[in-house]
Amino acid sequence: MIKISCPQDCVYLDTNLDYQQKRVGVHFEQDRRTFYRELMDLGGERAAEVFYVLEAITYRFFQSRPEAQDGEVIDGLKHLRQSFSPIHIPGAAPPAFGEELKKEYKTLDDRQPLDTHMVSQVLDHASQFIQDFSGEGLRSNRFLNGLIGYIKLRHPDVAEQLARQSGAGGRIIIPSGTALEESPPIAQQP
Repeated sequence: MIKISCPQDCVYLDTNLDYQQKRVGVHFEQDRRTFYRELMDLGGERAAEVFYVLEAITYRFFQSRPEAQDGEVIDGLKHLRQSFSPIHIPGAAPPAFGEELKKEYKTLDDRQPLDTHMVSQVLDHASQFIQDFSGEGLRSNRFLNGLIGYIKLRHPDVAEQLARQSGAGGRIIIPSGTALEESPPIAQQP
């Protein structure tokens, strides 16, 4: 796409993108494991669940958009973070990803009320984790490629379920395999 004007439906482009995502996904897995340990120290299983939902929504929203950048994830995260703040700051039109996050987190909160302080801390840590993994500048897509590659590589069944939900909205599938509204809290790290 950078050196050769390849059409979006090029079979070689899809193969290379899949390969690159899985390659970065291996590195992502290592950093993710460390990050989940930090989340468990921060707020236990509920904090891990809050981030897992973020990962699932991010995968579902961006898995078919190879041109997406990590900055879009950060913008959506900031929008969600503001919704947990007691101070409302009016601004420009909210990002589509931010609105998707708000909708899913409302569902999560309706199922079992969220501790807004803990969620805010998790979202702040998540933002830093994404920025650290992404590298310099948010024009990168390293985080998105790592997340998508990791899920495709290590959890192909979840990737398939989330891909089916893409575009149509839907409920997030947590590791137990049940829909978010019907599931018990996560018993172990995803």
